Amino acid sequence: MREADEEIQEIKKEIIESRGLVIKTNNLVNSLGADVKSIAKRQAGYERRFNWNGAFFLVTVAVISFAGLKFASDARIGEIESDMVQLEGEVRELGIDLAEETRRAEERSRAEALAGRFYDLIRQQKRQEVVDGYEEIARENLSRAEAAFFRDTYDLFRLDLSIQSYQNGLELMRTERYAEAAEKFQTAIRLKDEAAHIPSVQYQLARALRKLGRQSEAMVYTRLVVEQTIDPDLQDDATWLLALCAEELDDIDTARDALRELIRRWPRSALSRDARPKLRELTLRALRGNQRERG
Repeated sequence: MREADEEIQEIKKEIIESRGLVIKTNNLVNSLGADVKSIAKRQAGYERRFNWNGAFFLVTVAVISFAGLKFASDARIGEIESDMVQLEGEVRELGIDLAEETRRAEERSRAEALAGRFYDLIRQQKRQEVVDGYEEIARENLSRAEAAFFRDTYDLFRLDLSIQSYQNGLELMRTERYAEAAEKFQTAIRLKDEAAHIPSVQYQLARALRKLGRQSEAMVYTRLVVEQTIDPDLQDDATWLLALCAEELDDIDTARDALRELIRRWPRSALSRDARPKLRELTLRALRGNQRERG
């Protein structure tokens, strides 16, 4: 009986101990659950922070990448626009050059055609047509050799026409067609006013004008002949003609001055012998005129 009580006591003791152990275990499990929940919460918070940090990082990287890409894109676009502006300028310049070359080619083609026709006139010795057409052909885009050849030929033909016009004027003078002769002489001067025969033309023109009663104009040309040095042999003749024209205009002083110059500069000229009595005659006329004025 006693042993049974002891066993019961042992069993109770074990039950009590088991219950205590269960309680401790339960407490430990509850504590462990609480720790697990705390850890889970901290893990969830950490994950949330990690997710937010990751998202912020990604957004930051994306923004930086986009900004870098934008800057790079803007720089590249700027380079492309600059290249386009440069290329557009080059295209415009090339277009201008092309238009200029096209214009030059057209001008050169036209000039070659005109030069060919002008050369045909030269070969045919059509002097008047060559002289009349020279100014037009000179404005064309000629080569240096063409321009020099045409200019020399033009000058030569002008000289030929001037001499021809002078000779025609002399023929008209012989037939006393003074007005037509004067026109020919003026044409000869206009064609080649610096040629060696021009002093003779001017002298003959003065003669023709005197015959036409245009002594004032004749005196202009006689003075030109007196002052020139190309043909000195004409100077005494021109001085004599000047004196005659002045006398006919009743310009006695000018006539006397011309006769004095003739006697002084060309004393051996045959005209000087005629000039001396003419000078005395004019001097007497001047004296009589003065006496009449006093009377």
